[in-house]
Amino acid sequence: MPFLDWVNKSQARQAGAEAPYRLLDFQEQYGDAGEGDNLLIQGDNLEAVKALIPFYAGRVKCIYIDPPYNTQSAFEHYDDKLEHSQWLSMMYPRLKLLWDLLDEDGSLWISIDDSEAHYLKVLMDELAGRGAFLAAMVWQKRYSRENREAIGDAHEYVYLYVKNVARFKKIRNKLPLGPKQKSAYRNPNNHPNGPWRGVSLSAQGYRPNQMYEIVSPITGKKHLPPAGSCWKVIESEYKRLLAESRIYFGKDGNAVPSRIQYLKDIEGMVPWTWWPHQEVGHTDESKREVQELFGKDIAFDTPKPERLIERILRIATNEGDLVFDSFLGSGTTAAVAHKMGRRYIGIEMGDHARTHCIPRLQKVIEGEQGGISEAVNWKGGGSFRFYTLGDTVFLADGGINPKVRFEALAGYVWHFETGQPASQDFKSPFLGEHEGTGYYLLYNGILGDKRPQGGNVFTQTILAQLDRISGALHTRATKRVVYGEKTLLSDRRLVADNIVFKQIPYDIKAR
Repeated sequence: MPFLDWVNKSQARQAGAEAPYRLLDFQEQYGDAGEGDNLLIQGDNLEAVKALIPFYAGRVKCIYIDPPYNTQSAFEHYDDKLEHSQWLSMMYPRLKLLWDLLDEDGSLWISIDDSEAHYLKVLMDELAGRGAFLAAMVWQKRYSRENREAIGDAHEYVYLYVKNVARFKKIRNKLPLGPKQKSAYRNPNNHPNGPWRGVSLSAQGYRPNQMYEIVSPITGKKHLPPAGSCWKVIESEYKRLLAESRIYFGKDGNAVPSRIQYLKDIEGMVPWTWWPHQEVGHTDESKREVQELFGKDIAFDTPKPERLIERILRIATNEGDLVFDSFLGSGTTAAVAHKMGRRYIGIEMGDHARTHCIPRLQKVIEGEQGGISEAVNWKGGGSFRFYTLGDTVFLADGGINPKVRFEALAGYVWHFETGQPASQDFKSPFLGEHEGTGYYLLYNGILGDKRPQGGNVFTQTILAQLDRISGALHTRATKRVVYGEKTLLSDRRLVADNIVFKQIPYDIKAR
């Protein structure tokens, strides 16, 4: 498989690993007290994603990003004028970390245009594997001609990569029929099953058991499959459909037979790659949406219409699933996810995290009726928490930042040891059991005793306490891993009790 190469690619490949783990500093909660599944984070999106990896790796159902297209234009709210190799170096580590966030049914959707689309494709093929590419949606972003260029620019792309193509096909949702599709269904005979339409009975190809003669029971006219075709069903299946009055021969009874398909039986349409503006909106619509929210003076430069994001989330997610956007912009993804009952995390580095995203989500909570609100029957409610990037977890000398609380360090230890996201609450030294091994952390006086040897040092007394805390759970473990400041137990005793002791901070690592 071919690979892209560019200046400083080796540094770009290491950028994600070398980015520091940072704490997230809680600033304020907006909306209903006690609800806190939705997060808005202000800060560099590489470091913000890195901060979330120990807690959300493998938990995100859908990621949508609208990164700078590198169009060599200067926009007010972000820099879209990077040298080509800089753009690739910016995208590589971010895409790599985002891919780690997805669960096994997860999908990554990326908006892009021709400026970098083909390079992005090769870059993602390298990161995720060519088999992870599923489709490139073509979004018709304009409804009128663009006459300022040699050839008018009327579309953009949305690239779709999935963790597992077979699994995604099973879990992805079909799209509801729109007015145009529904108009094809009629009920001229007032059938109790409701509106219907005729679907062709012929299919291309040749199958001997599907080449039988059909005789119209109305006129006696005989029908064979059209040249180069066969019937879609075998003869016994045809006779069953005929007995159920599911075969239509036209008004006069002489038409080529078709199968009656009732509107009530249609689950929806399989998504395809052509997304016309009538279905998912256009750039003028998206600009009107943000102007209604913020006014013309502070409207965002290149927003996406809410209907476009709704289409993505409707295909890839269900209510309660976690949606992620690390190039949040004016907050469209978070606003749409909120209205559709999805959980979300949004990251935005600029001041418009405060000037655009927070006000927009506040209006969503208050029940604003723009965008998709009417279509999804949005009435308001919910909440989100706002964070900024804080101090690094690990100091330059390898030590642990004194500001790191037990819960945060426990999350990093758990993720490093198990590779699993730290989704549980850490309220005791016993972090949990994974694949037959129990994990423990002695840190920050978690046992309630702040003296040097009162809880952070692993002793016989502390071992007895850990046994009581973990109860029957630890007896199932064939092995125990204990992190602490130091141990006073002998190597022989540790081996006898099947315990591996790891010293803080020297043995604390991060994935």
